[in-house]
Amino acid sequence: MPYDFAPEAIAHELKYHSLQQVLFNLSPGDWKAGERGIAALPGREIEFRDSVETALHYATALGCPRVHAMAGLAPEDVPPETLRTVYLDNLHHAARRFAEYGIELLIEPINTGDMPGYVLNHQAEGRAILAELNEPNVKVQMDFYHAQIMDGDIWTTYQRHHADVGHIQIASVPERHEPDTGEVNYPWIFAQLDAEGFDGWVGCEYKPRAGTQAGLGWLEAWKRQ
Repeated sequence: MPYDFAPEAIAHELKYHSLQQVLFNLSPGDWKAGERGIAALPGREIEFRDSVETALHYATALGCPRVHAMAGLAPEDVPPETLRTVYLDNLHHAARRFAEYGIELLIEPINTGDMPGYVLNHQAEGRAILAELNEPNVKVQMDFYHAQIMDGDIWTTYQRHHADVGHIQIASVPERHEPDTGEVNYPWIFAQLDAEGFDGWVGCEYKPRAGTQAGLGWLEAWKRQ
């Protein structure tokens, strides 16, 4: 979330360091209080629409082509069908606003261990949302870490739905560290993505074992292969 800084300040740093902003999240609500998105929460529709306008201001200033809308944690007293209706209505609104600026809207299934109660958990659920929305600029943010924990068979799942994938994220499973340990063979995954002609971004959303700089050693080792 970039909202603690003025968009002009971030744009200056991006230009100075020759970097590109490729993704950020819509406001997730009160993160410090435990909120993890508001897109599916009834009674928060006005706040969600305001967050869309704020995100548009940042995205256009930063030249960012995609924005992720976090669904939120399901309140115990709200039926799932109500959450789905609110989610779809909000996503329709956001998709159409972002489409005016050529920006993609992303949704992300997140595993129930890291984020208990999150509204969207499985890859199939994400694709079902996309099919019902029928908005061409809405894609799935496929985090292979979450996908492996919730569904397994991540490469077959990716191949089946690759046209709906707008962004990929990675981390080792189950520790969520650098992608050089654990049960997912990421060097093989990277080779398959290259062979398939994937030309998008792969985000490293993991917890470094010994700090960010030291943790980038896996990338240099992979390049040498």
